[in-house]
Amino acid sequence: MDLLTTTDIVKDFQGHRALDQVSINVPKGSIFGLLGPNGAGKTTLIRIINQITAPDTGIVTFDGRPMKRDDIFRIGYLPEERGLYKKMKVGEQSLYLAQLKGMSQAEARKKLKYWFEKFDILPWWEKKVEELSKGMQQKVQFITTILHKPELLIFDEPFSGFDPINVNLLKKEILKLRDDGATIIFSTHNMGSVEELCDHISLINESRTLLEGQVGEVRKKFSSDIISVGFEGDPGVIRDKLNKRFDVLEIKENGIGKEARIRISGESQPNELIRELVELTEIHSYNEVLPSMNDIFIQVVESATRNKKSASHE
Repeated sequence: MDLLTTTDIVKDFQGHRALDQVSINVPKGSIFGLLGPNGAGKTTLIRIINQITAPDTGIVTFDGRPMKRDDIFRIGYLPEERGLYKKMKVGEQSLYLAQLKGMSQAEARKKLKYWFEKFDILPWWEKKVEELSKGMQQKVQFITTILHKPELLIFDEPFSGFDPINVNLLKKEILKLRDDGATIIFSTHNMGSVEELCDHISLINESRTLLEGQVGEVRKKFSSDIISVGFEGDPGVIRDKLNKRFDVLEIKENGIGKEARIRISGESQPNELIRELVELTEIHSYNEVLPSMNDIFIQVVESATRNKKSASHE
């Protein structure tokens, strides 16, 4: 079941179409990757979901019905453009932001102390925001975003500016939030994080949705039928015998043995390749090579750009 859907969202700004019939489906209890180059329309869509701005046409559905104004209290939003009041004390500001989301001061104080201790920033409670490092400020904003346990969390480039240790800390917390029942929209340019965290993705480019689906299924769809085989034996024999029916792309030493990359093409089947390999060598591993999300991202965006240029010349 989907917690959030957008259907045919259109948004124009002074003659520029920011979103052109964009539809996404965010399954409940999932991490949904919202991907796309700069200027693709991701932030505009996020602002519409957050009711910061309204679509010109189209529908946003939340929990099975058209989104209402009060639904904003069921959403936590961490924007890419960080913003805290620099002259306020950290604890004071955190309490203020929590109460804006409907929490009592007593409840907010208790939960904030827990999270500040967990993120190792409790000693900074009485400090002014301007005294905190950028990373510490981002931790504060992350905490205030999730504190009221919203059903939908929206993170826009949440790892920007963090060192690897703190990135890992946030990744663990995001996965735990999902496992505890939250639904998460995760907007990022970091395709490695997409593969680590996301269950589903939608790729937006130049205001339109180009690709959507479950991450594993998307990678499978773009498969090139290449198999990685770890083996022991004579590489020359592998190349000579298999090239008659298969395409041996490369054979290399990988530190723990030899690896061959072989494309299955034409009428050939994976089982046929296995049978031939068993007769030729000792097999240590046999895996389908799926493209990375980074490869898919580049391929889809570049293809759309070529198609647009080709259409404009016709």
